[in-house]
Amino acid sequence: MVRIRLENITKEFGDFKALDGIDLEIEEGEFMALLGPSGSGKSTLLYIIAGIYKPTKGRIYFDDGDVTDLPPKDRNVGLVFQNWALYPHMSVFENITFPLELRKVAKGEIRRKVAEVTEMLKIENLLDRYPWQLSGGQQQRVAIARALVKEPDVLLLDEPLSNLDALLRIEVRAELKRLQKKLGITAVYVTHDQAEALAMADRIAVIKDGRLLQVGTPEEIYERPRHKFVGGFIGNPPMNFLNGFADRGILRIGKSTIPLPKEYESVRGEVIVGFRPHDVEIGEGIEGEVYSVEHLGREQIVTVSVEGEMVKVIVPGDRRFEFGDKVRLKPKKIVLFDKKTETAI
Repeated sequence: MVRIRLENITKEFGDFKALDGIDLEIEEGEFMALLGPSGSGKSTLLYIIAGIYKPTKGRIYFDDGDVTDLPPKDRNVGLVFQNWALYPHMSVFENITFPLELRKVAKGEIRRKVAEVTEMLKIENLLDRYPWQLSGGQQQRVAIARALVKEPDVLLLDEPLSNLDALLRIEVRAELKRLQKKLGITAVYVTHDQAEALAMADRIAVIKDGRLLQVGTPEEIYERPRHKFVGGFIGNPPMNFLNGFADRGILRIGKSTIPLPKEYESVRGEVIVGFRPHDVEIGEGIEGEVYSVEHLGREQIVTVSVEGEMVKVIVPGDRRFEFGDKVRLKPKKIVLFDKKTETAI
């Protein structure tokens, strides 16, 4: 197992700054998700860890060794791409053994390693097939097997499940998490899917526009976002936001007022009020009007218009609401963000 330390990682492509001063530590055996929207810089950061890109500024350490100038072949990393990158003219066995052949590993040792990794991934009966004869899930397992067979210190995965259908994605991500913990490999997983990150990661690093906004456990990221973007990006439905004014323990939103939680009693001035859809009660508080209702079986999502902003509330499925109903909302838990910087107060 390897601990990864990134210090002030900056990457520029001409005039474009893809990464801007990233500091991040990934512990031994940890499953770290790099989460962010398309173009945020998360894949660029992964390729810098792999050695495919060299940072414009900053240093990369594996344990206490500086690997910034080492080529990928000398870093002992396993890399799984989004498109799987299997060789179509090679059998499954040949695809998996290719990294070992390059290292001139003995034939007997190759067979042993292939048998071990294919059994773990349940693809030992596919060794004679070719990629075009496999389903998407089987191809993905072959790509993972090829990365694992060389026993890497670090496993790097770039949106490896995005080409799979929804049900298969859930199945494979559970297997991948189990496998990572069983082998004890340090893993870095790039995704734009917040549900995937919440389900799989020990910790999540949220990246936007090349900057690291927050690092924390899934619970910390979800319950205590340090930036408005983090709150709005994590969760399904995401966090609600309303403009408010705080003064003397009271929070005013439009024509309505609600008491501020004790930790915010000293806050004064304009704020952004954030709260999760399941942290709201319908009954008293902020005035609004029902805009739409989505029935999801045991529960429903009621969208309420508050001062022209849409607020989503999760309520039991047996309650009845109609378009235009006047309602009041009482957030049970809120996070206040600075109006200008959008950082948590």
